[in-house]
Amino acid sequence: MNNKRLLIIDDDRELTELLTEYLGGEGFEVECCHDGVSGLTRAYDKGIDLILLDVMMPELNGFEVLKALGGSHQTPVLMLTAKGDDTDRVLGLELGADDYLAKPFHHRELLARIKAILRRIDIIRDNHEPVALVKVNEVELNHATRQVCCHGQILELTGTEYQILTYLMEHHGTIVSKETLSELVLGRKLSPFDRSIDMHVSNIRRKLLPASEQDKIKTIRGAGYIFLSGESLA
Repeated sequence: MNNKRLLIIDDDRELTELLTEYLGGEGFEVECCHDGVSGLTRAYDKGIDLILLDVMMPELNGFEVLKALGGSHQTPVLMLTAKGDDTDRVLGLELGADDYLAKPFHHRELLARIKAILRRIDIIRDNHEPVALVKVNEVELNHATRQVCCHGQILELTGTEYQILTYLMEHHGTIVSKETLSELVLGRKLSPFDRSIDMHVSNIRRKLLPASEQDKIKTIRGAGYIFLSGESLA
């Protein structure tokens, strides 16, 4: 976990100074940008392991930064939203954020979220052979290239969307609960009224449908999701 590089994009200089000192003391390398334009430039750096992105900023706000990054960015993004503003949270997830945390937050909660996201990425990376290939119902995952194809059409998924789709496909034909996805992919227990998993699955569905006339993922109300098997091989 040490030596991971964090990029904080937030115009609150007092907060970023406090976070830099605290997270630096936990073994992270921390860099800060105080506006969306400079933050977007640094966000393209492949050496960044996690981005903490505030919503309200000058020049480019957090949503505009997410839009500019596009829906295929692999660096995980933790959105910092206003407390109780569900609209910001939903929009951030729709635009490709991996998770969100409402301000004001406790520093230990932030650290737990950061470690959970990074741990999840390391586990996924370690558990797959570089040539692993999964194909179910005309959707193909190539873990060597992290490429996703649906009926031969290449899709652009964020890192979290890719990991959710991987888990659903590897357990195709069976119900996977939201609680399971939250704990294994987001690295935290599902809390009441938390729509993070719903939004990520919705994004995956939206990206799959242009290449396929039929929905690949079925919602089982009150239980979770099933990736439909179709004619499959794994």
